Amino acid sequence: DTIITAPLEGQICALETAQDEAFASGALGKGAVIIPSNNEVVAPFDGTIATLFPTKHAIGIVSDTGVELLIHIGINTVEMNGEGFEAFVKQGDKVKAGQLLVRFDIDKIQEHGYSTQTMIIVTNSANYENITLSDEQTASLNTPVLTLEA
Repeated sequence: DTIITAPLEGQICALETAQDEAFASGALGKGAVIIPSNNEVVAPFDGTIATLFPTKHAIGIVSDTGVELLIHIGINTVEMNGEGFEAFVKQGDKVKAGQLLVRFDIDKIQEHGYSTQTMIIVTNSANYENITLSDEQTASLNTPVLTLEA
């Protein structure tokens, strides 16, 4: 089994609670929602940055074991055009678990009228027999969020 730990601190919720239908329906893959209590996203595992959106609101990371994870900060935050987001990595970078990836301004997201719900999505979910959400309610940086069974 592969354990995905929280890439940010906050409240862990089921993916179905996402305020965006594409995420809530599982159309983009299985995963979880974290309502952030801090403003930093770190690498949940050793891997490579596959995608960093120019708006810095979403980042794709592939683990050394092949897990493809999308971390999407907020709902409709693409509309902010990068305002309030600062990236500390670029596409192609190798990263270590715990390394800072993106810092974001929670207040600015809310001032723009957007949700801060952050989706953690296994985009290659079909490669796994089962993906289960942790029983934990609150995430700190080493809290298990998802368990992937091959």
